[in-house]
Amino acid sequence: MSEAELILVNEAKNCTFYTIQFLSEDESEFEQFYNKFKDDVEFNPDLMRIVGFLGRIADFGALERYFRPEGKMSDNVVALPVVTSKLRLYCLRLSDKILILGNGGVKKTRSYEEDDELSGYVITLQNFDKLIKEGTESGTIIVTENKIVTDKTFDL
Repeated sequence: MSEAELILVNEAKNCTFYTIQFLSEDESEFEQFYNKFKDDVEFNPDLMRIVGFLGRIADFGALERYFRPEGKMSDNVVALPVVTSKLRLYCLRLSDKILILGNGGVKKTRSYEEDDELSGYVITLQNFDKLIKEGTESGTIIVTENKIVTDKTFDL
């Protein structure tokens, strides 16, 4: 179990972006993903494609067509990009106006379940998704049209 908090990344016109920050880590999940590939000659073009998608999402919203469904039917885990790319950024798409950016990596296997690293990122998001649903039901988390309001830390 690790303690984590929800961090606001960007409040854009049509989408509010969050990420998860483990209290034991210096960087958020999304920062770790970005920093892993920003100086990588092979994967930087894919990273820039994902950043471009995030810009589009900021302008137009986290529309379903921008994402590839991942995880299970009962959760909100999705992946960017839907175009041909070796990189996957896993996210929680709560609505067209709320997106939680997770971590990701290079997809080397047919499915994320076959890769321990990618599977770990998806499981973290699935657990976070479950905690958000529980918090919403108990009233410790309020999800509005474009915001998540909470002052709690999460045990993941």
